[in-house]
Amino acid sequence: MKTIGRIYIGTSGWHYPHWVGPFYPSGMASKEFLRFYARHFSTVEINNTFYHLPAPHTVTEWKTETPKKFLFTCKGSRYITHMKKLKDPGQTLQPFLKTINQLSNKRGPILFQLPPRWRINTLRLEEFLKALPKTFRYAFEFRDKSWFAQPVYDLLTKYHAAFCLYHLAGRWAPEIVTTDFVYIRLHGPGEAYQGKYHSQTLRLWANKCHTWAQSGKNVYCYFDNDQDGYAPINALALQTRVQGLKKKRR
Repeated sequence: MKTIGRIYIGTSGWHYPHWVGPFYPSGMASKEFLRFYARHFSTVEINNTFYHLPAPHTVTEWKTETPKKFLFTCKGSRYITHMKKLKDPGQTLQPFLKTINQLSNKRGPILFQLPPRWRINTLRLEEFLKALPKTFRYAFEFRDKSWFAQPVYDLLTKYHAAFCLYHLAGRWAPEIVTTDFVYIRLHGPGEAYQGKYHSQTLRLWANKCHTWAQSGKNVYCYFDNDQDGYAPINALALQTRVQGLKKKRR
């Protein structure tokens, strides 16, 4: 029997006071944000793990405030990606992965976002990929276009990691699928993290997500256009379109 992949749609972060009104109810305390968010979405991408590791009690709170099947994807530490530029993975990975592993069955893929002016280095990438424990899933967002190259795609395929599809400041990453899941980040239709995606764009992504899921791939799609609260609005709209496609094609 054919396996159908799951589609997870959410936003990059949830702790935004300026979402009160556009998404969170007026007067809602910030401590209630995650519980409310998780009633509407099945996943969230945690951005603050890029800056610092959460305390164990914080991870426990995330787990207890979300439903059983909710997934957290985590952004890799900037120490790993921007300061060390993937060097010395044997030293840099362990503290980060140990913390993320506390999410246990609510742990989704880990995203490594590489610096915008760091050019392609396939030797460094392969050394890093080799060092990654196979108990986690990984996606890589390459901000410098020199990484948009077949040797990079081949390495990601070899090590079962995803090439992150993204849209940032008018630039689209190539639509390359390198493993059994697809990871998408939509940072805004205009300037970075700003603006609201048009319904035609959302229709296009809904069709793509549905097609990938029908082929057996899990899909993770996150909106990062958080300014003015557009991210949750777009995520809800995409979710509705995807659900409509599921019903239509049953």
